[in-house]
Amino acid sequence: MKKLKHEAELVKAAILAGVKYGEDRGAVEFEPTDSAADKILYLYRLLVHDKLIQPLPEDQVSQQSMRHKLALWYAKQLPEGHPLLK
Repeated sequence: MKKLKHEAELVKAAILAGVKYGEDRGAVEFEPTDSAADKILYLYRLLVHDKLIQPLPEDQVSQQSMRHKLALWYAKQLPEGHPLLK
């Protein structure tokens, strides 16, 4: 798994976009006290369920791999030439 150049920023943006997606869809309502790890896990499972990302084999699911998948998902939504893609 090759780390993306701006992966930390992509993950933060992916969490914000994923929370909006989940709440707009009516699937979840996050609390301000929910940790980033909880949000990442839920968003990963939601995006896999909605077939927006490919699932990882269960033995490879970790916080780091889920963060990477969310970053890739968000990066594919950005327009070409976006600063986070450089």
